[in-house]
Amino acid sequence: MSTSVFSSSSRARRTASGNAARIARFLATRLVLSAITLWLLSVIVFAGGQLLPGDIGRAILGPLADARAVAALDHQLGVDRPLVTQYVEWIAHFVRGDMGISYAYREAVGPFIGEALAHSAKLGLLAFVVVVPLGIAGGVWAAMHAGRWLDRVISITGLSATVVPEFVSSIALILIFGVWLRWLPIEASWPPDAGVLEQLRHLVLPVLPLVFVFFGYIARMARAGTVEALDADYTRTAILKGLPQRVVIWRHVLRNALLPTITVAATQLGYMIGGLVVVETLFHYQGIGSLIYNAAKAKDFPMLEAGVLTIGVVYTVANLVADALNVLLNPRLRVRSAQ
Repeated sequence: MSTSVFSSSSRARRTASGNAARIARFLATRLVLSAITLWLLSVIVFAGGQLLPGDIGRAILGPLADARAVAALDHQLGVDRPLVTQYVEWIAHFVRGDMGISYAYREAVGPFIGEALAHSAKLGLLAFVVVVPLGIAGGVWAAMHAGRWLDRVISITGLSATVVPEFVSSIALILIFGVWLRWLPIEASWPPDAGVLEQLRHLVLPVLPLVFVFFGYIARMARAGTVEALDADYTRTAILKGLPQRVVIWRHVLRNALLPTITVAATQLGYMIGGLVVVETLFHYQGIGSLIYNAAKAKDFPMLEAGVLTIGVVYTVANLVADALNVLLNPRLRVRSAQ
């Protein structure tokens, strides 16, 4: 009997080790694919920057500058070299952490990107902290009342909020709460000596459009997962055992229903941080979206390219985290990745 137990234990260890190795290969594959995606994005970003109309030297020196001075500045900046040479030099420096020199500010791009990314992260994380619990609660509550009026109200409200573009909801919020009622500031810029509460007050209006967009999406995911879990065999078994409804919901339904929602929400964090151009521009918030928009207007290609590629890195990392959470938290995906 001891030999049988030892053999079973040994087989279990080998199985666990094999599954861990397969999961590691699965995540390594995702990492390689993410690296290829970022490389393709860098090519697209660089090519897009070159296609923007206008001459860089002329944009910096002004329309009345002498043509020889413009040509000399273009040569000094290196924009008259072959495009392949410019791309190789740019991406090689970017990988080493050198994002180049801004044409508009004549200073290193890195500090501008870092400061703007920190501001966008503050706004995105605040929206994430608000919308994820709210969306999950709304989706679970709708699933618990599936087919009833409360389910329809939550579903229709979430769908309506999702399809409204950010600039429309932002303008409506500014007019209602900032102009007519004057309850909240219409700009997300606060005084240097502002405390935490004052900063949050300035961020309420920019956060709400993001909450509107993502509430419906997360609520639908949570509702679908909860409805599926309520109809699962393990839920019926738990009910037949006589467990209280509260225990069934917390220990069996939510534990399985919210795994896809949590992992999908992780991917949305990348968008919340990187896809804030409209919101940041409308509310005059100095985030990375606003920085990219201003760089495009000024033809500041190093700032523009570094900002877009940085957003790509953030979004890719968020997707990698979501993949890792999906595999680690979902037993079915662990088995599938191990096959």
